[in-house]
Amino acid sequence: MNIQFVGLPSHQVAQTKTRGLDAYDNPIETHCSDGEAYPCRHCLGETPAGEDYLILAWRPFETSNPYAETGPIFLCAADCKAMAPSDKVPTILVSPSYLVRGYSKDERIVYGTGQVVQTSKIAAYARELLADPTIAFVDVRSASNNCFQCRIERT
Repeated sequence: MNIQFVGLPSHQVAQTKTRGLDAYDNPIETHCSDGEAYPCRHCLGETPAGEDYLILAWRPFETSNPYAETGPIFLCAADCKAMAPSDKVPTILVSPSYLVRGYSKDERIVYGTGQVVQTSKIAAYARELLADPTIAFVDVRSASNNCFQCRIERT
């Protein structure tokens, strides 16, 4: 099974930045990176020291339902290029483990799929989940803070 890791869609990121409001209609916050971990969910790269980044609430779902989690994310304040879809684990995934969970085509959690997975095993677990035709995509979230990191899809 071929998979690809993807960041947030460019058109959604651009619309959100233009609007200046997050998923809760709060103003997007701008801060300056000190070089610590401020991973952009669009380019799936780190915001360099001295560059501005945004903090905002994001809901990475098209629909609104009880399973459409919303949480904090970082984005580069400057325009950045979306990471090309790849079967390689993004470099922003530096923690030892992440919460990996499958969703149905109607964007609902598929019960029993959510597991805290070692970073080195994320791709293998995603392939296992996506072998099930009822799973449309897999989301990777912080195991400690539940923040959305990226999505994994079939190719």
